[in-house]
Amino acid sequence: MNNHQIPWEKQFKEIFDRGEKNYQSGDRDASSFFSNEETIFLASIGCKPQELFDFIEDQCNYGEPDFETVLQVAAIRDRYLREMQNGIASNVEIPSSQLPAKTETMDGIPWLPRIIAKARAKMRGELDQNTMYGCGGDRPFLASNGLTLPEFLEIVWKAGDDNQIILEAVRSGLK
Repeated sequence: MNNHQIPWEKQFKEIFDRGEKNYQSGDRDASSFFSNEETIFLASIGCKPQELFDFIEDQCNYGEPDFETVLQVAAIRDRYLREMQNGIASNVEIPSSQLPAKTETMDGIPWLPRIIAKARAKMRGELDQNTMYGCGGDRPFLASNGLTLPEFLEIVWKAGDDNQIILEAVRSGLK
């Protein structure tokens, strides 16, 4: 990520930190986790409350993803919303059942078709409430391929509809 400050980074960090404290003190109700003001702010950058709740929950329970990763993912979504969607959020929601199966492979690589579809839907803001880009399956898959959540989003964005570019990027990252 560039060293320049994201205009909304401070507010996002405050919401994230407050969320961590609330989660650790026992607040586990995603539907009322964020204030109306926070929810409006999150929508303005293309971040769904459930998504941020899931990131906070995983940070609290598994120690990942860290705030910087969550911030970078949110910044890519915000940029995509502004640059590709002209600031207009999609009203489409893709249920998990419409994503490739976790066992589906691309060129022998399991999980790859699913995470590509999730990354594309994430950038467009179309993942349903039960689907998380950056879940406990995505993170180890990317780590084993030498990639981070934000790096993969950038690769998928730049590749457009060309899965071959994504496959080559994943193959070149293999450790």
